Amino acid sequence: MTETQIEIIKALQGGLPLSEEPFLEVARKAGVPQDELLAQIKAWKDDGTIRRFGAMLRHHRAGYPVNAMGVWNVPDDRIEEFGRTAAASEAVTHCYQRPRFANFRYNLYTMIHGRLREDCEKAARRISEQTGITDYALLYTTREFKKVGPVYFPSEV
Repeated sequence: MTETQIEIIKALQGGLPLSEEPFLEVARKAGVPQDELLAQIKAWKDDGTIRRFGAMLRHHRAGYPVNAMGVWNVPDDRIEEFGRTAAASEAVTHCYQRPRFANFRYNLYTMIHGRLREDCEKAARRISEQTGITDYALLYTTREFKKVGPVYFPSEV
């Protein structure tokens, strides 16, 4: 890994700043032009160094005190269709497939946020009606233990 790549990781590992041009700010922090930063992120994604580049929602701070993991039993041949529909919901921030387990039949997961439990239930019902998938459950968050990204290169003290 080059020193430039290490500086890019250091600049990214704390998250993107809330600004009009977050990647420009990160690039400045890393000491590289923005197009170089974006090219490096794309190269890491393309070569499998990173699987995805996504947001971590702190739902309470965003004004959504309730969230539920929607677990769905979706036929394998409908995963893509269902995923696109569910991910399009304004209430859904995460949507992903996982393997089924012997004692847990669900294979698709959606993180649904709302101001009230009823908001989450309404969003799940809407997804169910749009897709025809009725075998689902909502698992409400009762306590968060950790919500931080990994730190690969700690800043010097």
